[in-house]
Amino acid sequence: MAITTTKSYYWRGFRDGSPFIVMAVPFGMLFGLLATESGLNVVQTMSFSATVFAGAAQFTALHLLRDDAPTIVAILSALAVNLRVAMYSASLTPYLGAAPLWQRAFAAYFTIDQSYACSMMQFEKEPKMRVPERIRYFFGVVTPLTPAWLVATYLGAVVGTRIPESWGLDFALPITFLAMVGPMLRTFSHVVAALVAIIVALLTTTVPYNLGLLIAGCAGMMAGARSELVLERRRAAA
Repeated sequence: MAITTTKSYYWRGFRDGSPFIVMAVPFGMLFGLLATESGLNVVQTMSFSATVFAGAAQFTALHLLRDDAPTIVAILSALAVNLRVAMYSASLTPYLGAAPLWQRAFAAYFTIDQSYACSMMQFEKEPKMRVPERIRYFFGVVTPLTPAWLVATYLGAVVGTRIPESWGLDFALPITFLAMVGPMLRTFSHVVAALVAIIVALLTTTVPYNLGLLIAGCAGMMAGARSELVLERRRAAA
């Protein structure tokens, strides 16, 4: 039997995170392309990706700014999209909260959809993992993704409009989220939250500045929380 070490958990995370490169590369190239088309130069585009490091929030802010939405609306919308990261952080705290401060600071920066999804599935599968092993696994996941995202953003910004529209790079965004969300719909409450968010998003497509997405997200979270509360009361009564 192979000996499981802290280092081996890092490489396990590296292996689990590597498949997401297939989605991160076109996603990053698309952002770089759209950013330069919106008037940002290469330095500004790279600074955007390196500091925000959150694709969904970046696309949200960029799309609103391209539509001449007020700056405050773009900022609030991007923050609202990234509120899920706060929930990710709260969910990861029982597993990584005992790590040194500097490790937690880096983990906070690298908490993205892929690192959260992979890490939570691994931590729940092996609850006896020690904190150093969890930290190594977490950083293993983001090791292949971070340079792939930044390099792809740079290529998209440099190549710019020379990328043919027929490549259809915009497929990366929905596929990325489907690949991450699908395996995480493990309970009835998760499914309720997803369905309510989808329905409300479709019903609010006419709301200006894409604010319907924020309404849908809030509705989904409330529906999921409510269904979980109802289920807990029923289990307690039984």
